[in-house]
Amino acid sequence: MKGRAPHGKRKDRILKEYSHDAYKSCLKLPEPTVCPQCQAVFEKGRWRWARSPLGAHKLICPACHRIKDGFPAGILILSGEFLSKHKDEILNLCHNEETNAKQEHPLHRLMEIVEERGCIKITFTDNHLPRRIGEALFRAYEGELDFHYAEEEKFIRVTWKR
Repeated sequence: MKGRAPHGKRKDRILKEYSHDAYKSCLKLPEPTVCPQCQAVFEKGRWRWARSPLGAHKLICPACHRIKDGFPAGILILSGEFLSKHKDEILNLCHNEETNAKQEHPLHRLMEIVEERGCIKITFTDNHLPRRIGEALFRAYEGELDFHYAEEEKFIRVTWKR
């Protein structure tokens, strides 16, 4: 039995770790479902902005749930001397990107902006928007951009400095 593992089982497999997102529903939601807080509607398998149909089920959407719990899916950290001189226009760019993303994807939202010790921390309800905003900042102002994914947690940390 040369070249085989004991009992015929292979031990050189790469096991994919289970990824868990507590804010993603395990079950298919009844359609239509409306979020009573933001009025987003779950139809055709996704959340979108639409008029709330009569008789729709009511359920808080994942974005509103994250905001209520204060549990972000992404964070963007801005720092550097350039930031202190151009803070307003940088934050305007962040808000514009969030507005554009939110029009198409209701679950992509900015949660909170906190300024502390010369940096700005922005939290988000999804893990795509921080990267989108970080890339927009890099295109507009260059600087240093870094991403760190915690894939098993469905979380991203983006840092931009100039």
